[in-house]
Amino acid sequence: MVASLDFQAMPDIPDLAAFRDAERALLQRWPETRLDPSLVRIAALCDLLGQPQRAYPVVHLTGTNGKTSTARMVDNLLRGLGLRTGRFTSPHLESITERIAIDGEPLTQQRFVEVYAEVAPYAEIVDRSGGHPVSFFELMTAMGFAAFTDAPVDAAVIEVGMGGTWDSTNVADASVAIVTPIGVDHSRYLGDSAADIADEKAGILKPGTFAVLAQQAVDVAEVLLRRAAEVGATVAREGFEFGVVDRTPGVGGQLVTFQGLGATYADVFLPLYGAHQAHNAAYALAAVEAFAGGKGLDGGLDNEVVREALSLVTSPARLEIIRRSPTVVLDAAHNPHGAHALVEAVQESFSFSPLIGVVGVMEDKDVGGLLDAFEPIMATIVCTQNSTARAMPAAELAEVARGVFGGDRVEVAARLDDALDVATGLADSAGPDSVGLGGAGVLVTGSVITAGEARHLLGGGRP
Repeated sequence: MVASLDFQAMPDIPDLAAFRDAERALLQRWPETRLDPSLVRIAALCDLLGQPQRAYPVVHLTGTNGKTSTARMVDNLLRGLGLRTGRFTSPHLESITERIAIDGEPLTQQRFVEVYAEVAPYAEIVDRSGGHPVSFFELMTAMGFAAFTDAPVDAAVIEVGMGGTWDSTNVADASVAIVTPIGVDHSRYLGDSAADIADEKAGILKPGTFAVLAQQAVDVAEVLLRRAAEVGATVAREGFEFGVVDRTPGVGGQLVTFQGLGATYADVFLPLYGAHQAHNAAYALAAVEAFAGGKGLDGGLDNEVVREALSLVTSPARLEIIRRSPTVVLDAAHNPHGAHALVEAVQESFSFSPLIGVVGVMEDKDVGGLLDAFEPIMATIVCTQNSTARAMPAAELAEVARGVFGGDRVEVAARLDDALDVATGLADSAGPDSVGLGGAGVLVTGSVITAGEARHLLGGGRP
């Protein structure tokens, strides 16, 4: 039975207590890691709420990696054009409120409770009408839609939770859709091959959508282009209609020249590391050109608007330097595709010697593939686990790691705070650090939740 709250009593509850109650009630619902191939419940909930997802144009994002970073870039660019934005992303790093942002800022706890109080009674009506109650992610999606309507926003940037066709966000029809690179992840739910997964993700392409497609493997591209042709979506392809022309890594990020749909944007500073982030910015830029131009793209965007918007982009726990002496870097890579991009970025932008890894993973992931990717850059791996029930126990991760790294390069610390202490101790003992110039460093990775919990422990501040 899904817990409900007595909202009439809420004024007497301290703000933090009300927020914790709302969070607890959400988390008691069917978890977001389960995928039911149906939009029936979320559609019914949106009907009861008055179809809030149709109150504003939507930029919808799917793909395997890079969605959240790209969504944050789209958000910045749209706000640079003077638009009020809503942003819905998942999962969160430290607080559930991060998932719903207005004008780039997460909802306050008070506003989160207010939106929950607005939507939850309607969810309970849907709960009583079907086979099982509204899920956590469905209710969060509806809360995002409602919050954006209440604001109101001029545009909503919405990241899918998992897949596309049957993701609860897909009750919204995208004006512009972005498909970031597709690899294999969540195979239990989405399919065993990238092409199968692409078929599911292609579901966000609909009649009238402008589709911004990242460069993909041939079989994946065929799936996406076939879907676009079937629904009559307009397509812009990375490497053809837009892309990264040139990039130079530097201190604090990189200098990038982009070919957009309507103009060339030269020497744009992007304060994020790695080629993958430059490509994410290219998707965001093309999407906002399409959105702002109403498909008439001759003039492009103002160069200064683009430069300023992208210079202010942040993407917490995506190669984020969170502490120095020794330098500690966080990254949310949780599948081999993301891990390889991370490794390339570390090798390009940093010169850690040695680099100590702190790795905690979910047991349903391709753990061997992750460790194979990390092995060339990590002198020692400290195997740990995050606080969730899905986390692979540190001892089990260490057993797999010994087969990849060898026994003498593997340490075990089940508690994440202990693992951080072990890793920073190893880095300290190796000598002073300096970013980009050599020295010891620590990389915390393997899971969004691991990176988020480390960020909280290390006092990272508001994401």
